[in-house]
Amino acid sequence: MGNVLIALGGNIGDVRATFPKAISNILGMAQATLLARSSDYRTPPWGEEAQDPFINACVEVETSLDPHALLFTLQKIEKRFGRVRDQRWGPRTLDLDLLAYDDAVINQPDLTLPHPRLFERAFVLVPLAEIAPDRVIAGRSVAAALAQLSTEGIERLPDLH
Repeated sequence: MGNVLIALGGNIGDVRATFPKAISNILGMAQATLLARSSDYRTPPWGEEAQDPFINACVEVETSLDPHALLFTLQKIEKRFGRVRDQRWGPRTLDLDLLAYDDAVINQPDLTLPHPRLFERAFVLVPLAEIAPDRVIAGRSVAAALAQLSTEGIERLPDLH
């Protein structure tokens, strides 16, 4: 079983209602067990800034799928939730990023692990630090990497109960 970190994001539609459904799809389609789920965070757009704020979260799961099969499954789930890949860093209904798979280092055209921009993105590191602050990825702990970034504009949202 692989220990996996996945980031969830989106800014089109009711993203907070989409996340639990997407997580359920991940668990079912990836033969996965949920180990941890962060809170949801409202975050400023990154890359293309002329768009609505995003909602972001992270999950830690265990899966029997290998990294490539998991990536394919995550992309299939994104499509199921209306994801269209027509603009890099543009608006989206659901974005599922495979951040880390155990300690795997993969550099292939279709998959790079750990995620190549993980340590540049406070919108990923804030929710990730909530569930895995001591996790070491590529020689850096999540908490130490987050301490190097500004978290301005990132707001933890209340639980939906």
